[in-house]
Amino acid sequence: MRRAHKESHLVKRIGWLRAAVLGANDGIISTASLILGVAAAAAPKSDILLAGVAGLVAGAMSMAAGEYVSVSSQSDTEMADLAREKRELSEDPEFEKEELAQIYIQRGVEPHLARQVAVELMAKDALGAHARDELGISEITTARPVQAALTSAATFSVGAAAPLALVLISPSNFTIPAVSIGSLAFLALLGFLGARTGGAAVLKPVLRVTFWGALAMAITAGIGAIVGTVV
Repeated sequence: MRRAHKESHLVKRIGWLRAAVLGANDGIISTASLILGVAAAAAPKSDILLAGVAGLVAGAMSMAAGEYVSVSSQSDTEMADLAREKRELSEDPEFEKEELAQIYIQRGVEPHLARQVAVELMAKDALGAHARDELGISEITTARPVQAALTSAATFSVGAAAPLALVLISPSNFTIPAVSIGSLAFLALLGFLGARTGGAAVLKPVLRVTFWGALAMAITAGIGAIVGTVV
């Protein structure tokens, strides 16, 4: 007798994982870059901290608003597609039944069996069957604006707090190397944790996130040094 077992697929994490990685990554890179830019301009430590805190607050609010608006747009599109599909099902169910069967036939199911499957699935949940197999909308992938907004804001704040903490604990003459090295280490750790949580290989995510982080911080620090010299 086969024992039933409950499977847990990593794709279920995609909604909050994407927002979490994006938020934390943006928090570390943008705040560290801002701090390095101000520090490279020879600003006092108090001004560096003020700029970092302002960047944290503004960035967290921006991430929350941006995620909510973008994911809400996705949700609106999904709802519009579902409403249209529901209308089409009520107006011409036979056509929709054949349309669903053709989807299964294109996937390799024998025509007679495909039509039988379409009939049985539509008898149970016609809209759900079309949402899943025609539109690609499922419980796992459906848009969740509030979840995305809160996750992004929270993780951005956590990420931004890391370079700020480095400023607080490092001597004034060691701020730039401490924030640079520490932030790259945080980014590498973030890439590692994101890859492990998503079940992916870790090398590429780690290299990817540290490269772009280093590039952003180097450019911002360079601009800060130039502006500081001119001003």
